[in-house]
Amino acid sequence: MTREGRPTSPGGAAPGRPHAPTFTGNRALALEEPLLFEAGRLETSGVDFEAVPAHESRLGGLARKAPIGLPGLAEGECVRHFTRLSRQNYAIDMGLFPLGSCTMKHNPRLNEKMARLPGFADIHPLQPQDTVQGALELMHRLQDWLLKLTGMAAVAMSPKAGAHGELCGMLAIRAALDARGDARKVVLVPESAHGTNPATAAFCGFAVESIPANIRGRVDLEALLARLGPDVAAVMITNPNTCGLFEPDMKAIADAVHAAGGFVYCDGANFNAIVGRVRPGDLGIDAMHINLHKTFSTPHGGGGPGSGPVVFSAALAPFAPLPFVEEEAGHLFLVEEENAAAHHASAFGRMVAFHGQMGMFVRALAYMMSHGADGLRQVAEDAVLNANYVLRRLEDVLSAPYAATGPCMHEALFSDAFLDGTGATTLDFAKALIDEGFHPMTVYFPLVVHGAMLVEPTETESRARLDQFVGAMRALAARAREGGAGAMKAAPIHAPRARLDETRAARTPILVWQPPAADRLAAE
Repeated sequence: MTREGRPTSPGGAAPGRPHAPTFTGNRALALEEPLLFEAGRLETSGVDFEAVPAHESRLGGLARKAPIGLPGLAEGECVRHFTRLSRQNYAIDMGLFPLGSCTMKHNPRLNEKMARLPGFADIHPLQPQDTVQGALELMHRLQDWLLKLTGMAAVAMSPKAGAHGELCGMLAIRAALDARGDARKVVLVPESAHGTNPATAAFCGFAVESIPANIRGRVDLEALLARLGPDVAAVMITNPNTCGLFEPDMKAIADAVHAAGGFVYCDGANFNAIVGRVRPGDLGIDAMHINLHKTFSTPHGGGGPGSGPVVFSAALAPFAPLPFVEEEAGHLFLVEEENAAAHHASAFGRMVAFHGQMGMFVRALAYMMSHGADGLRQVAEDAVLNANYVLRRLEDVLSAPYAATGPCMHEALFSDAFLDGTGATTLDFAKALIDEGFHPMTVYFPLVVHGAMLVEPTETESRARLDQFVGAMRALAARAREGGAGAMKAAPIHAPRARLDETRAARTPILVWQPPAADRLAAE
């Protein structure tokens, strides 16, 4: 234990190597990093300021009434602190990041270089449009790529990420219903859809009803058809779904929903599995968000801004939000206000104050132009190939509930049935994987499979790396079956920090750091 009570791990000593204590608590490059508050002092500052002359405050009642309470460190100390912390974390640049449904893949550095060009990185959304024609042209080209890849009629670029894109699509559906005086209020959401789908529908004022999955992990078509009626506004479906499976009845579902007067929203978070192979517009989809930060370059969860453009069918295009980038006589401009004489008169409004995430637009277009149409098609093919490789290499030792139904798409889904009787849980298995040097896969999702383990290797992993991952998974499964559950429950033991007591952390979280003396008084 550290002096403030944070659990540490026994260390990463190699087998047969003595584990000698050190004065600092460090073990060579495995550095024991204190908290920022422990490294610095509250009564000092990292820089020297001249005395501030007396002046009249312009803050009114917003002036700070107590010390700010931040430790003072010199620049070098601060840089070292955060650099050391970064070495204790896993990253896509360190190895495989098999988070199912997240598409964590290599981010080409060329795209980063393009995003940092001054003409893209340093512009301001309020600049005169004549001064940002290059940026508007990039947005216009990206719009064109997205429309060609999806076979849709219009695209809104401004949504910031997936759930924001869902909101955009559902608001367009609500605007379309309002325009025709239709009071439908029910949205059907399959069990295999992403968890944000029902939340988004409810946020838009719709009543949400669930549609079950069949034994093959797909939408139960009969159950969905039986529920369609004059009160159903839309179906929100994820395809490929969260079980990593393609919905073969997608066209039949869309046709039935349209015949009943509703719309089809598709969650495009898994677009990486079908990009260049399937055009959602051909399947009858009316609205779909696309996570640029997943499919086209920047890793999901990479710490930067997301971007979730939404593509629309011809039926919903008139209701898409502003702004739009349009071209007239060789000049590009932003349509930012509704105009009764123009084709944007029915736009439901704006999603954000400005125009979207410029840096993400640059990265995405650089990714698309680097790959080309044939390269994007190969992205999907290789992602599906890698996922099926993992599935088939593990199906004999892990429980794969849908392996018998045929190939998966971009991710392989396993359940915890293989752990029955071992004493180990899905969480134990995932924590033990950390000791093997891998970030754990997505666990306990999707909910349609008990103790789910969802693995998405993406297209950027080599066979050698996949073999190493598969070997680790097989070894952990064998350890659990051979009575090693006790050790797995203690995992991770080689990580900088041991497993958190999640129940205690949830019930009595420590949200504000206090000096050790205050900690002891609080405990007593």
